[in-house]
Amino acid sequence: MNRSRLLLVSVLLATLLWSGVGQAKPRLVVYTYDSFVSWGPAKQIEDGFEQMYDVDVVFVAPASSGEMLARLISEMETGGTEADVFVGLSDTYLSRVHSRNVFRPIDAAKVPNLKAIPENLLFDAKGHVVPFDHGYITLVYDTRAIKAEDLPKTFEDLTDPRFKNKIIAIDPRTSSVGHALLMWTIKHYGEDGFVDYWRRLAPNLLTIAGGWSAAYKMFTNGDAPIVVSYATDTAYAVMEGLGPIYGVLPLHDAGYLQIEGVGIVRTSKNVDLAHAFVDYLLSPEVQELIPTTNWMYPANPQAKLPEEWVRYAQPPKNSVRIDPEELDRKEATWLRQWAMAVSM
Repeated sequence: MNRSRLLLVSVLLATLLWSGVGQAKPRLVVYTYDSFVSWGPAKQIEDGFEQMYDVDVVFVAPASSGEMLARLISEMETGGTEADVFVGLSDTYLSRVHSRNVFRPIDAAKVPNLKAIPENLLFDAKGHVVPFDHGYITLVYDTRAIKAEDLPKTFEDLTDPRFKNKIIAIDPRTSSVGHALLMWTIKHYGEDGFVDYWRRLAPNLLTIAGGWSAAYKMFTNGDAPIVVSYATDTAYAVMEGLGPIYGVLPLHDAGYLQIEGVGIVRTSKNVDLAHAFVDYLLSPEVQELIPTTNWMYPANPQAKLPEEWVRYAQPPKNSVRIDPEELDRKEATWLRQWAMAVSM
């Protein structure tokens, strides 16, 4: 090959390579919790959004929601983060993200599906986080291990010695599920009574897991017959072909309302694409995935629900929730008091 021809080939190769770089797909990085990816709807959402917008969606989810939020905040405060969107922010963490200025306000004009979300689910008055699903935190039990007549019906029942080492709790500092249970006990016993309650409950805790996935794995492995989880767990067991082996314990005929939201990271360089992703999450198409993949109730009431889901995923008669403003003022103190009560 002569030099002139070699030069021509080199130029063509360089042109092709440069062209390929120029046509690289936009990349949207989404932080979320582990179960959303491991067996949740992440893959279907990723495939659908990539097909619609010709982008590369990357989910990052090695830990629980609380741990992922802590990671995001740490990255933002120590040099920057690659995250564009955070999916799965529990409403109980709202004060934390506002105080750290984590998310930017969402432009409702760029999220048309937001109009369909009921007002009672819109938990962020500042509009930085919008709901994409919700559920009720309760205790769940293995129907094969506990007889119906022995079931606890109140928080006090859980302190009975017959439940020693039979309860798997979850750390409220790292898990939104564990956080919800702690808030529920504060709502029930008050600020003057919840610490004593946790001291009395501690002997009956087999362990305090760092996140829901770890806790639920221990539960399904048979390590203990009671776990902090969701009111939809019976529906999950039935629809996965296991039968009604998991029952729900709606203590005091109630459950703690947990709303999960999505926010656009303040430092994102893909703001328009991030808005499109939020809108896609709220679409009926994606919302209909939520019940049988994330096992939560969709935020968009236009989503159609499977018949078995409607039958077995009955919400508790009553819902409990801590006032967000009170949580904002007192959360740090409550978490410290809880840790001392259970000696962590």
